[in-house]
Amino acid sequence: MAAARTAAKKLTIGMIPADGIGREVLPAAQRAIEALGSSIPKPTFVPLLAGFELFTRSGQALPDETVESLKHECNAAMFGAVSSPSRKVVGYSSPIVALRKKLDLYANVRPVKSVDGTSGRKVDMVIVRENTECLYIKEETQTNTPAGKEARATRLITERASRRIGQMAFEIARNRPNKHLTIVHKSNVLSVTDGLFRETVRGVPKLPEADGRYDGVTVDEQLVDSMVYRMFREPEVFDVAVAPNMYGDIISDAAAALVGSLGLVPSVNAGDSFVMGEPVHGSAPDIVGKGIANPIAAIRSAAMLLSHLGHHDAAKRIDDAVDSVLREGQVLTPDLGGKSTTEEVTEAVVKRI
Repeated sequence: MAAARTAAKKLTIGMIPADGIGREVLPAAQRAIEALGSSIPKPTFVPLLAGFELFTRSGQALPDETVESLKHECNAAMFGAVSSPSRKVVGYSSPIVALRKKLDLYANVRPVKSVDGTSGRKVDMVIVRENTECLYIKEETQTNTPAGKEARATRLITERASRRIGQMAFEIARNRPNKHLTIVHKSNVLSVTDGLFRETVRGVPKLPEADGRYDGVTVDEQLVDSMVYRMFREPEVFDVAVAPNMYGDIISDAAAALVGSLGLVPSVNAGDSFVMGEPVHGSAPDIVGKGIANPIAAIRSAAMLLSHLGHHDAAKRIDDAVDSVLREGQVLTPDLGGKSTTEEVTEAVVKRI
């Protein structure tokens, strides 16, 4: 969904901490929202279950009750992190991937922005990732052949999904100062699937409903491998980038290195009628329980969620508070070179809100 034109009068937020440090950073996001006080409608937080750890206990990674609550009780959600295994586990499927499909959250929007007054290169880009198809439809087969095992994966790219992610990317680009969009693909190799994505996104300004709306947006293209190279060489040239699911996942994680840590990068999963905040980082099993997980990505994801619901001033208060903490550089978690705890960083942000 594009940012709401009028502020939502109701805030019922499903809270899905899921696995690992998700349980440690989601409370920080809740505290940041609560700190806004009367500037937003009084929020209601609904605790919900999902995750691989839940699957190991119950055989369900995403209970029907969680989905039903999100559909009928909540108008937004926050997701913590998931510990999807790298090996095949019979009966298990990633709950975050399933949620994106069940709620039709077709866009994953990931801003990557440096903070003015801090060291490092200036970065200010938004990666718009198609969220529902590509290789993430998880249609894989493995067969035995005379030469050994053979595995195949089906890659799905549709005109419909490519068009609507293109429309969202153009909409985001037209509302930014530089008004520039980069289409990321690999159609020199995958000429059919990536070719369809590329052509469909390029065709968005020509749709009848566009009616000149995107005339001010300039467009270029980048092959996904050279996109990564250029992001590290000259990140300042990028504004908004749109990509199929897998490429978007890869380049947004890579872009996090430009601003210091995955612990800083937020995102929202957005559809036409629902939005779910999600920090880009994973479940980080190596630091679970140590109290040092960086809560900033979760807090910024909460700000993005509020902005998408039309509460732009409230979202800015959260972002300004985070910027202030990062600029001062006194209260930072170890991933940013500091010695502070999750609780100390959260408290510092909340005080500034």
